Amino acid sequence: MRPPVPPFTRASAIEKVRIAEDAWNSRDPARVALAYTPDSQWRNRAEFITGRSEIEAFLTRKWTREIDYRLLKELWAFTDNRISVRFAYEFHDDSGTWFRAYGNENWEFDAEGLMRRRIASINEHPIAELSRKFLWPLGRRPDDHPGLSDFGF
Repeated sequence: MRPPVPPFTRASAIEKVRIAEDAWNSRDPARVALAYTPDSQWRNRAEFITGRSEIEAFLTRKWTREIDYRLLKELWAFTDNRISVRFAYEFHDDSGTWFRAYGNENWEFDAEGLMRRRIASINEHPIAELSRKFLWPLGRRPDDHPGLSDFGF
């Protein structure tokens, strides 16, 4: 079980989104992969990924390239076993160039609360380091940190 589980209420969908954000901000590929079914299917940009081992490998590559990664997620919509989120994240590459990425994800869950499908559309652009907004220490975003809507993202 990966509570909260479907069918989602507004409160449980918001909780599920925050749990996912916290896991991704851990930048721990093995921890994140456990939130997905063993045969989970992803579309991440133009890449198609199936199963926990591919998810873990993908995230390992991602967080090797995307240094000092910090992510915000916000509930967009939900139904019984589906959640849509908006998100933004910031990172820099190994040359020190900072980026901000924006996107949307559509999630589908099984009855145990594991994500069986994730469809992500993402765009990113370089930003000046002084333009960064996500300045908390690496790890979980503090509860009092502004959210996406607060930034107008």
